[in-house]
Amino acid sequence: MKPSDEVRQFTVAADDDGIRLDRWFKRHLPQVGFGTVSRWSRTGQVRLDGKRVKPEDRLSAGQVLRVPPGGEDRARAPRPRRELGPEQVAEAEAMVIRQDKAAIVLNKPPGLATQGGTKTRHHVDGLLDAFCGEDDPRPRLVHRLDKDTSGVLLVARTPGSAAFFSKRFSGRSAKKIYWALVVGVPEVAEGMIEAPLAKQPGTGGEKMHIDEEDGQPAKTRYRVVDRAGNKAAWVELQPLTGRTHQLRVHLAAIGHPIVGDGKYGGQDAFLTGSISRKMHLHARRLILDHPEGGKLDVVAELPEHFAASMEQLGFDPGLSDAAPEQGPPPASKSVKKQAAKAHAKQFRKERRGERRRRSGPPDKPRKPGPNKGKR
Repeated sequence: MKPSDEVRQFTVAADDDGIRLDRWFKRHLPQVGFGTVSRWSRTGQVRLDGKRVKPEDRLSAGQVLRVPPGGEDRARAPRPRRELGPEQVAEAEAMVIRQDKAAIVLNKPPGLATQGGTKTRHHVDGLLDAFCGEDDPRPRLVHRLDKDTSGVLLVARTPGSAAFFSKRFSGRSAKKIYWALVVGVPEVAEGMIEAPLAKQPGTGGEKMHIDEEDGQPAKTRYRVVDRAGNKAAWVELQPLTGRTHQLRVHLAAIGHPIVGDGKYGGQDAFLTGSISRKMHLHARRLILDHPEGGKLDVVAELPEHFAASMEQLGFDPGLSDAAPEQGPPPASKSVKKQAAKAHAKQFRKERRGERRRRSGPPDKPRKPGPNKGKR
């Protein structure tokens, strides 16, 4: 939407149903600051279906919004769309697992940052222009993965789907399952790690640590799927909170750092032999509600170094519920119980048939044929 010197009218789209007026401006006219929106509202210059409206009022699909001319703040102008080269477009498209009108699901490779920062110019966010046309809204990241963590990364195609997905992540209804290889084997095969986390002083926020007094609550559910002697274990992780570096700090805290995570495990995080020194943490599966109904359930294949380490350590990916690439989800306990009962019933039925045959009258001797006993 371009700035104008004339009064503008916009019809509220279905994607913006229920959004606050100030949020609508942030989405569609970001060059108009909050102060301007408040002033327009206070003086009655911005109208909704001809009536006065406040910044906190919510809009409904189909309503007509009257916006006065001017109000543009160049400092708040939207970021211009990046022109990507063929190689960058190919790199972006190669990460796609699934896409529809609401979402793009990527399998982020290890070593690629999710967003830019100091001295970080190559990142996923910088490649998202590959997925939008001239008049399309720019896709938005819904959550993040560490640079060296691979796996499922969700990107929203529209502002409305971004708000929908973000609410699921903040409300903890999104189920995230990670795979990790750790040094050693936890004594308790399945449990919960509860340890509050905070930024470690003196690291500029680059490193987290456990802080029982001032840290934010953090919970991680874990399960040991398999072990390679006492050398290493393959664990399935489910973060119930979303703190920075949560899984890495929690596993290091119980004495089993993620293989390759020298930042939190030091030299003890590296295995000898041919096991890769890259970090072995992978966002394997993501399950959450979809804006159009139903569930979004996606699985990301392992990166090459992780798959090679699994093979060398003798781990079978099929042992985890997060393993299936396709097909129906794992059967529930009730379904498995019913199947077991049906199998037992069939087995007893067959055994009854065998008992009847054994307890019945002996078979009558067969008469010898005409040539029986002749040579």
